[in-house]
Amino acid sequence: MIVSIILSCNSCHAQSSHSPPQNDFLQCLSLHLPNNTGISSVVYTPNDASYLSILLSSVRSLRFRSASTPRPQVIVTPFEESQIQTTILCARENGMQIRIRSGGHDYEGLSYTSQVPFVVLDLFNFSEVAIDVDQKTAWVGAGAIIGQLYYRISQTSKTLAFPAGACPTVGVGGLFSGGGYGPMLRKFGLAADNIIDARIIDVNGRILDRKSMGEDLFWAIRGGGGSSFGVITAWKLKLVTVPETLTIFSVGRTLEQNATQLVHKWQYIAPNLDEDILLSISIGPVNSSGVAGGKTIQANFNSVYLGGVDKLLPLLEQSFPELGVRREDCTEVSWIQSALFFGGYSIQVSPEVVTSRNPEIRSTLPITRYYFKAKLDYVQEPISIKGFEGMWKLLLEREANMGELLVVPYGGKMKEISETALPFPHRAGNLYKIQQLAYWEESGAVASERSISWSRKLHDYMTPYVSKSPRASYMNYRDLDLGVNNYNGDGKTSTSYAQASVWGLKYFKNNFKRLVQIKTKVDPTNFFRNEQSIPSLYSKSSSKNN
Repeated sequence: MIVSIILSCNSCHAQSSHSPPQNDFLQCLSLHLPNNTGISSVVYTPNDASYLSILLSSVRSLRFRSASTPRPQVIVTPFEESQIQTTILCARENGMQIRIRSGGHDYEGLSYTSQVPFVVLDLFNFSEVAIDVDQKTAWVGAGAIIGQLYYRISQTSKTLAFPAGACPTVGVGGLFSGGGYGPMLRKFGLAADNIIDARIIDVNGRILDRKSMGEDLFWAIRGGGGSSFGVITAWKLKLVTVPETLTIFSVGRTLEQNATQLVHKWQYIAPNLDEDILLSISIGPVNSSGVAGGKTIQANFNSVYLGGVDKLLPLLEQSFPELGVRREDCTEVSWIQSALFFGGYSIQVSPEVVTSRNPEIRSTLPITRYYFKAKLDYVQEPISIKGFEGMWKLLLEREANMGELLVVPYGGKMKEISETALPFPHRAGNLYKIQQLAYWEESGAVASERSISWSRKLHDYMTPYVSKSPRASYMNYRDLDLGVNNYNGDGKTSTSYAQASVWGLKYFKNNFKRLVQIKTKVDPTNFFRNEQSIPSLYSKSSSKNN
């Protein structure tokens, strides 16, 4: 079937060489989608009434919801892998770039925007979750959101879980292929550390599993970004065992309550705590009538412990008594309730809320409510009190709740795994990661530029305090300020290894070279590409019929 599509499409292209590429692409789809699938049920163009609602349903960043954002010529929402095969082959033949969308949380919108003619391949129909309790494994479709995965696990077992992210509407396709960290990373590592098989459709339309794709490609898609190598349709997960009872708490301390000293000391404690404890911090400006200027800085210490409160409190009293956590600050919960807590929900709501891509009950996570720009750094040596005070000064330039530092400790399992085990290299030697976020409510270029400029100023200030050579970052917190691939006028990428290394080494360190070698082998003409995709060494002169 695949060969016949290629031959037929070549003939079709020759007969309509002057048609817009999207017209030839649509003709190719109509000819080769299976007879039992009406093209209208999986293909949407701007002329369709439901096109805009389908497009915007998973645009998670408000920065990319405006009418000025480049939109796809076509959206394909496949139900079957054969429809993905057809989409790839028709796009190749007709010079259409593919953007692959799972949950739509790409920080720079690269799963649904492009400056060249493109197709969005939206995988939301690939959302099945199948759990094998006896084997402690699960298959999950790449279009599922992590809330659907979490809920399905919780309905199957009280002691099985999976270590992935916090925001429930994040798609597993992108999250897992970039690494995927969450509240249990110190105990179990990344989501990608716990993936044991996958299904991917490559540039030639072949459906491959771990055995048939080989260990190199399987390594690459677990942390190197799956969309550089093909279309991942499903992941097989190794589930983890957790207690029936976990304990959570969140305690806030302002500058007037010794926050600076507490954050400073936290650096020496949190990365070295028992691996069953995560103690993270969110720091930002809040209104306060009792201080000059009407604002102060508040640090919220947020924690989950894999066990009961009676075991947690003595550990905290021994390691961090200055924080002053009391029994009444703590709540014993199930694992799915802890997911509600970190996902910005009350633990009193039904856990089913996390299964919705667009829930009626909104999360309190600011990143789900506002325009935002994010940057990330890794800290390898404790920051001085003076260094933190400079951060507070910059944060106080923002309106209350419109600037934030999210600080997550490493250590535990993260320092035990080799930095070459997966493409994600940020392991031993890192005390914590610190995400810098600017939020804003007003639409328009002026408000956007003002906040983005502030985020860059804060990032510049952080330079002396964070990792160097390279100044590392995390692919799932994508930042195009780090560098982008070139585009020629015809939309083809023309990026050298040296140029791509500018951003690639920041995300992947020395693993970047191996990723490029694998990319060159599996996608030599660089069909699967975007502004920060892994380049192929042979792609500079790729032609339309690639």
